[in-house]
Amino acid sequence: MIVTVTATTLLAVIAAILIRSRRVSLPTALVLWLSGFTLASTGLAGPVNDFLNSVIRLVSGH
Repeated sequence: MIVTVTATTLLAVIAAILIRSRRVSLPTALVLWLSGFTLASTGLAGPVNDFLNSVIRLVSGH
């Protein structure tokens, strides 16, 4: 569990740095941060995957 929290926190910090340096927009950083939950396989990985899949289906029109 310690490794998963660290990976999620690391991606959140990276997203914050990228937003602060204006390298990415807020929505892009949000996707990066949410991907941290998926990559780290935390308890939120399932709902985050479902949410991201729903957004992708909404955007693609399928």
